[in-house]
Parts: sequence; structure tokens; C-alpha cells
Amino acid sequence: MVYIRQHHLPNLRNYKYAGVDHSFISRYILKPFYNKCVIGLFPMGMAPNAITLTGFMFVVVNFLTVMWYNPNLDTDCPPWVYASCSLGLFLYQTFDAVDGMQARRTKQSGPLGELFDHSVDACNTGLGVLIFASAMNLGQSWLTFLSLFGSTMTFYVQTWDEYYTQVLTLGVISGPVEGVLTLCLVYAITAYMGGGSFWHQPMLETVGVSKPSFLSEQVYKMPWTQWYLVYGAFVLFFATGSSIMNVMQVRRQRGQDPIAPLYGLLPMVATWTLVPAYLYLNPAVLENYTIPFGLYVGLVNAYAVGRMIVGHLVQSGFPYYNILLVPLALGVIDSAGPVLGLWSSAVLGDSVRQTMFVFGCLGMAVGVYGSFVFDVITTICDHIDIWCLTIKYPYVEETEYKNGSAVKTQVEGASKKTL
Repeated sequence: MVYIRQHHLPNLRNYKYAGVDHSFISRYILKPFYNKCVIGLFPMGMAPNAITLTGFMFVVVNFLTVMWYNPNLDTDCPPWVYASCSLGLFLYQTFDAVDGMQARRTKQSGPLGELFDHSVDACNTGLGVLIFASAMNLGQSWLTFLSLFGSTMTFYVQTWDEYYTQVLTLGVISGPVEGVLTLCLVYAITAYMGGGSFWHQPMLETVGVSKPSFLSEQVYKMPWTQWYLVYGAFVLFFATGSSIMNVMQVRRQRGQDPIAPLYGLLPMVATWTLVPAYLYLNPAVLENYTIPFGLYVGLVNAYAVGRMIVGHLVQSGFPYYNILLVPLALGVIDSAGPVLGLWSSAVLGDSVRQTMFVFGCLGMAVGVYGSFVFDVITTICDHIDIWCLTIKYPYVEETEYKNGSAVKTQVEGASKKTL
């Protein structure tokens, strides 16, 4: 399948990164730390995308580690596992931030970097939720998928915002900054407290808050995990509403239709209509195959986000259609038929067939998303004559002598290739 049409490729020349970060933590703590302590550790010959991919490997190692010790997401791991998750996620955040600095100082900024960065972030979203579910001992339950819903929804809406405004906007509180740091702290506390079972204690009682008279016993006894969902729902509502208002405001300022972009949220609505419907109709999948099905849902979101980024880079139409939702829709129809009395039994009725279906969906998602990433990367690299994980035309300093004085100038390789 071709994901970038030839007549859209010249639009890559119009690409110019635009981002706004309103985070105080990022401005006054993280960026000075990156500039003074981190960026100098990376050699000038290291490609920015290689830094991005290396950072993602920390998350992959974290995921494999927690899956080894806690495959059902409901038992405590050794404390060092949670400590490694905290460190690994912080390193991922650091590498993810430094890759842009590396691109600017090596003069390798371009459309491929933004695509690569967002694609890795999208993959991290699904893996990160499963790591979090393991740390909190959420188990193979609705709590895990509610967490997945919040994370994927936030990332999708943020990318949708960038597609229509052409600016990546991070608020005063954002997932890539404060959200990641919060998770690092959660993992560190989990390690210190000895396991995820700590988070199933009543939060208010644990921190020593006496029960107020106006608060019901049920609310007072709510564990940390449920308070997290309340907090997550508030953040999701605020982030989504802010993005929608931002897009509509920008469109009005440009004299464009402010309502039309809202249709771009329909693919996410469709996804999170089909996912709970399928799990409700097939509780055995929820109770036994949360991890493979969760990975599948994560790739559905990663594919949708990736195609939005491509549309943003080449200035093509919004990608409403997601082929990865087709098997899920068929699975819901098949399971709902007997419930609605349309036919006597489902084709995928028994547990063996449902298991094969879940793993078949995951395999299809891996194949489709893998082909998407390969096709887009090779197409962009061939068109603008660069390599993905190495620097094809290094940016070096040369010394010229004018009027007896040495003057340093910068040129890009021997051929002086430019986009």
C-alpha cells in the first residue's frame, strides 16, 4: 500500500516545525538540564532518530521486564523492577527531548524527524499503559482499558490539534512533561513501598486524613487506583476541551470553518465504541487476553496518529478511514448477532476462536503498522536524500582565510545537500 502519493512529496519542502511549550517545569528545570548536562554526552555523528529509538528501547525493556514478573498485571514485582521502570521512563523522556536539540545542532531537522518522534511516542503510549497497569496491579480488567482510553485519547486529540493548527501545543500541564514525571514518581514510590498492592489501600486513610462528616464512607474508602481514574478523567476532559477550543479559535482567525475539524475526532469515537462493546460481549478476552488485545488497540491508535502526522507533513487530506478497525467491527457484529436475535450463534463463539481472533488482530496490526512505517520512512528518505538512523551528509565547520584572518563557516558535507 502506498501511504504518500508522488504529487504530495514536493510539499515536504514546505515543512517547518512549529511548537509551543507552556510548561514551567520544562522551561525552568528540564530544558536547562538538557542543555547543560545531557546534550553534550551525544556525539555530533549520532543521528537524532537514533537517539529517539534508543530512548524507546528503555521502555521496551521495562515492558518485557514487568511482563516477565507480572504477566497477569495483578501481582507484586521485586522493588528493583519498579525502580528500573522509573529510571527507564525518565531516560525515555530525556532522549525524546534531546533528539530535537541534536537535530538542530547537527542541522538535520526535517519532516522525517517529526514523523519518527511521533510514531515512537504513539507506540510508547500503548506499552506505557500496560507498564502502569502492572505497577498499579490493575489486573486484566476494565481499569486497565480505562487507562488505555485516557492515554490514547489524549495523544490522538493532541495530534489532531497539530494537524489543523500546524503547531504542536503543550499546555502548562501536559502528558509529555508533567504526565511522564508523575509516572516516574509513581514507579519510584511503588518501589519504595514494596509493590503495587500499596495502591489498593484507601488513599485518604493512608495519608492520615480523618473522615469529614460530609464525605460518604464509600468515597472515603476509595483506593488510590480509583482516585487516579478520577484525576485522569479531569485531565482528559480539560486537555480535550482545550484542544477543541484551540482548533476552533485558530480556524475562526484564519476565516475557515471551525466545525469541520470536529469530524476528525470520529475515528477515535469509533475506536472507543467498538473496543468496550467487544470486551463486554466477550468477557473472557477481558479476563485472559488484556495484554495482546491492549497492544492491538495501542497499534490502532499509533496507525491513526501516524497517518495524521503524514497528512500534516505532506499537506494531504485528513485520514478518516482506519483499516485496523475493520476486523474489530466484524467481531462486534458477530458477537452482537445472537444477543440481538439476528442469528443463533456467533462464528467466533467459543474461546479458542476468540483467542485466535485476538491474536490475529494483533498480527494484522503489527503487519499493517510495520508496512506503514517502512513505506513512509523509505519514501521520505529517498525523496529528500537522507538516511533514517545515520547522518548521510554531516554538517561540519570549515576554516577559511580572509585578509589573513581565520573565519569559520559551516557547510553540509562535500555535496552541500539541502532539502
